[in-house]
Amino acid sequence: MLLNQEQIKAIIPHRDPFLLVDEILELDEQHVVGLKHVTGREDFFGGHFPGAPVMPGVLIIEAIAQAGAVCILSKPEFKGKLAYFAGLEKVRFRKPVFPGCDLTLRLDLTKSRGRIGFGAGQAYVGTDLVAQAEMSFAVVDRPEA
Repeated sequence: MLLNQEQIKAIIPHRDPFLLVDEILELDEQHVVGLKHVTGREDFFGGHFPGAPVMPGVLIIEAIAQAGAVCILSKPEFKGKLAYFAGLEKVRFRKPVFPGCDLTLRLDLTKSRGRIGFGAGQAYVGTDLVAQAEMSFAVVDRPEA
C-alpha cells in the first residue's frame, strides 16, 4: 500500500459516507491504482437493493474519479484545490459489484492543459472488468467559507 485512507483524505476532500477509495496502490504523475473494499456496510446498500445488494454503477464511476483526483491533486501546483467532473463519455457497466468484493480502480491521465484534463478509467473485481469510462475534469480553487 502506497497511501492509506488517512493519507488519501489529506489530498482529496471526500469524507464518509462518500469517500470511495480505501487505499492507493500505485501513483505517479499520469497513473493511479486504488482499492475500494466493498464491505456491504456502505450506506447505499440499504436501498440498492434490499435483499439483493449491488453497488450502484454511478458510484463505481465516482470511485474511479476519486482515485483520479488523488493523482491530479497530488501534483504540487494543485495542492489544496478541488477536482470537478467536466464530462463523462463511453461509460460502460460490464458486471455487477456485490458486497465482499475488492474493487480495483485505475485511471490513466491521457491529456491535460492547465487546469483541464482527461483520463481513461476502469474498475475491476479480480481480473474482471466491471466498469469503464473516459472522464474530463477541471481543477478549481476551493470556495471560501
